[in-house]
Amino acid sequence: MQGCGNDYIYVNSMKEPISQAGEAAKRFSDRHFGIGADGLVLIAPSKKADFLMSMYNADGSVGAMCGNGIRCLGKYVYEKGLTDKTSLRVETKAGVRKLRLMVEEGVVTSVKVNMGVPKLLAKDIPAVSCLEMELDPWETILQRKLSVLGQEYELTCISMGNPHAVVFLPNQAGADCELALNRLPLERLGPAISSHPMFSDGANVEFVQTVGAGRLRMRVWERGSKETLSCGTGACAAAVAGYLTGRCRYPLAVEQPGGTLRITVDSATNEIWMEGPAVTVFEGEL
Repeated sequence: MQGCGNDYIYVNSMKEPISQAGEAAKRFSDRHFGIGADGLVLIAPSKKADFLMSMYNADGSVGAMCGNGIRCLGKYVYEKGLTDKTSLRVETKAGVRKLRLMVEEGVVTSVKVNMGVPKLLAKDIPAVSCLEMELDPWETILQRKLSVLGQEYELTCISMGNPHAVVFLPNQAGADCELALNRLPLERLGPAISSHPMFSDGANVEFVQTVGAGRLRMRVWERGSKETLSCGTGACAAAVAGYLTGRCRYPLAVEQPGGTLRITVDSATNEIWMEGPAVTVFEGEL
């Protein structure tokens, strides 16, 4: 299944349990010798919610939360008859998330997810002091300068249940704006920032352009999966970072190579809501 091109393999582990899921994720996700995916998602019962989502990245590491992945899980459990609810609660390693399913003639066309309240303190991301940056655990990291590969970048760091480092690129006119983002050497910059010593658990890295007050354009380097066509938690982090730094306002459309996600905020609770598509690509037997 895929949400904006961010694709995962789904297994109902209540019916077909998988041992050594991390190793299975590595093998299944290989795009040359396996099925090909950004990772593996296992669906299981939960004691505190309707379902439990266990997520593994393409390199076998455990993921705490995936916004695109959880939308597809909602489509899976509804269309497979595992539930008849259109409002669901799903347990993840980042906490319980609420889903609202938009259904037309028995088919889930899109899913809206409550992504929770963003965490801004360094200790919650987590980000720590290192040789290049002195951090107070109780401070926020808004537009802090960091030198990477001989160039200085401004980072805004946020946790959406997983760590994100958001970098806004300078605004450029017309077609040059999109060209600058497309030409960005993400395969070098992404891992250099993602594995920087300030991130004790690594980080997902978003490079973002402001297109308008309600529109962002983004590419993402995901820890454990490299560049992906979309990242749900990353889109939320970019939206929050844009709002906090005065670049944009809610509601927001976040455009990524795989598609667009819509981000809104509940002003009463500060919870971030994300809405986007969920698509079944194929089913098979391995």
